[in-house]
Amino acid sequence: MAMMEIWTYREQSWATTDLTGFEVEAVDGGIGKIDEATSEVGASYLVVDTGPWIFGKKVLLPAGVIDRIDVDERKIYVQRTKDEIKNAPEFDEERFRDDPQYREEFSGYYTALGTGRAEQC
Repeated sequence: MAMMEIWTYREQSWATTDLTGFEVEAVDGGIGKIDEATSEVGASYLVVDTGPWIFGKKVLLPAGVIDRIDVDERKIYVQRTKDEIKNAPEFDEERFRDDPQYREEFSGYYTALGTGRAEQC
């Protein structure tokens, strides 16, 4: 998956749907609920509140990891495991918005997972 694609919704309609409050399902179970979802062209992402799963930590998921969305059930399914999400770079909202290098850390991490090279990061 190219760097730009990792930050882009697969389906354009997903970018226009209010995803706030939707539950997030990893391939091996639930991870939390969406606190924030952006729809910036080439820079879309979700901020997920993991609740008690990893002690209330918030994690960032690029829009490109979404596999499908069930609007009726208010669930988003992502192509990552719980451990892959848990082991992602720590999300710092201020730094993420202001530091392009920090965003590249997330791009590299999630892109490597998609190609099976996460262990090399």
